Amino acid sequence: MDELQLLIDLHKHANRQGPGGDAETERAMDLAGLSRTAPLKVADIGCGTGASTLTLARMLNAEIKAVDFLQPFLDELEARARREGLEEKITPVCASMDELPFEDEAFDVIWSEGAIYNIGFQKGVADWKRYLKPGGLLVASEITWTTGTRPAELQQHWDNEYPEVDTASTKMKVLEDNGYSPVGYFVLPEHCWLANYYRPMQTGFQAFLGRHGNSDEARAIVEAEQYEIELYEKFKAFVSYGVYIAKNVRCLNPTITEFRSLHEKIHLSGHTDSSAVRWHCVPVSHHRAAGFGTADHPP
Repeated sequence: MDELQLLIDLHKHANRQGPGGDAETERAMDLAGLSRTAPLKVADIGCGTGASTLTLARMLNAEIKAVDFLQPFLDELEARARREGLEEKITPVCASMDELPFEDEAFDVIWSEGAIYNIGFQKGVADWKRYLKPGGLLVASEITWTTGTRPAELQQHWDNEYPEVDTASTKMKVLEDNGYSPVGYFVLPEHCWLANYYRPMQTGFQAFLGRHGNSDEARAIVEAEQYEIELYEKFKAFVSYGVYIAKNVRCLNPTITEFRSLHEKIHLSGHTDSSAVRWHCVPVSHHRAAGFGTADHPP
């Protein structure tokens, strides 16, 4: 059995495939200002076996596209959704997150917990923007340095595993540079790593090794996971997942057709100020009816 199949077997029966928690998913919803009653179209990208998907389905009036490239994870999600009576709200989509089968501006919300690192934060926020409606919301958790400096052992590990690990301020700039307006941010607490993710994984190590005859390949996976757990326990003050909430504020350069139409309207109106024919930004205030809000103007 190859490494990918071994990893699937280790993780497919777990509630989570990365750090997180139901309460933290709900907190992100609240920071995003999502209405619990307004109809929403949501994509949960890199959903795994559906921990966040199911929480979204329970809490929101949403049609959810649950995306993962591993069909065994989606099969587990479907079974869980049926047990909770949520299958009508969730459509599993087996696809790679860098080749999504969606129309532009299809979603009010794009959600991704512990998964965007698979293609990189920079690429993910840039590529997925096209699928968000103007004023739509991106909610993504991303491995993040929580201090300006850190021990060399920790730095070296993550430089090898995921060189895009950086501070929250750097991640915020990535969002801003890609046409998002940051709305909120928080750091996942320790229990999201230990109680919700690492401890359940550790409990399953012996059974996993038994299923695979204690093979060298299976033991290598367990050893790598155990090292990462020990590294987190030793250096948890320096690193965590940050949860980033940002609004798509899309500035559009008019197409030739739009430009000519706008120019004609200005000409017919007698307005001659050429500065009126410039870049235009889609306003986001009218999207509040779709379920978005802020602390000052709740939905």
